[in-house]
Amino acid sequence: MTAQATKDLATSFGTASNRKGKYFSFKRFGAPLVIAAALLALGLWISSISLDSIEVRTLNWDYLWDRTREHLQLTVTASAIVAAIAIPAGIGLSRVHSKAVHGIVFAIANIGQATPAIGLVILLAIVWKLGFEVALVGLVAYSILPVLRNTLVGLEQVDRNLVEAARGMGMRPAQVLAKIELPLAIPVIVAGLRTALVFCVGVATVATFINAGGLGDMIVNGLKLQRWPVLITGAVVVSCIALTIDWLAGLAEDFLKPKGI
Repeated sequence: MTAQATKDLATSFGTASNRKGKYFSFKRFGAPLVIAAALLALGLWISSISLDSIEVRTLNWDYLWDRTREHLQLTVTASAIVAAIAIPAGIGLSRVHSKAVHGIVFAIANIGQATPAIGLVILLAIVWKLGFEVALVGLVAYSILPVLRNTLVGLEQVDRNLVEAARGMGMRPAQVLAKIELPLAIPVIVAGLRTALVFCVGVATVATFINAGGLGDMIVNGLKLQRWPVLITGAVVVSCIALTIDWLAGLAEDFLKPKGI
């Protein structure tokens, strides 16, 4: 290889490395900077305008923190339940090779997303009761499909030659699943969880209609009373929560996936 060719190769490698470094730097720090800028701009705008008595009762730290805590409680709890149900169900489906069984399970899982979110929550409240538990059931029903589907797809995409090789080495089915299949399927599974988390953040805003709290209170009250600072604050905070959770899930996806993928 000539000296010039060696130099060109080194330059190309350095350029690719720099691009990769810039990509990961933006991926790690770009979203938090955008979120911080949005919240700072919101805070400066709210502090620069005159608020009436109704807006003052809503736009304070105590009220905003209570609504945010309720929203996060709904989102995190629903997402944990979805993961606990959908991932084992997806693993079980990957062991069943019947298209009829797959069709039935996915039809049931799709009921939540086939129904408008507010309609699903209101329907549950009519036949059951009002409150946190009903909103939780609605969020789980709405968010379970992407995790179930991604778990099944991720496991089905694992190279069968690797699985057969592991079995040939004497690994039991549980060992093959834990050491070969799940690690290779992790990026796809976490992508499904990431989608479900963002779904939960958005759909949790309708929990206000059944007295389950959350930031939907601010959005709906701001809209009904035509208090635009209240409405915009609720919408911006929900958006920032969704972006933050998506960013954290992206970091988890990078951390959990095997090296070299």
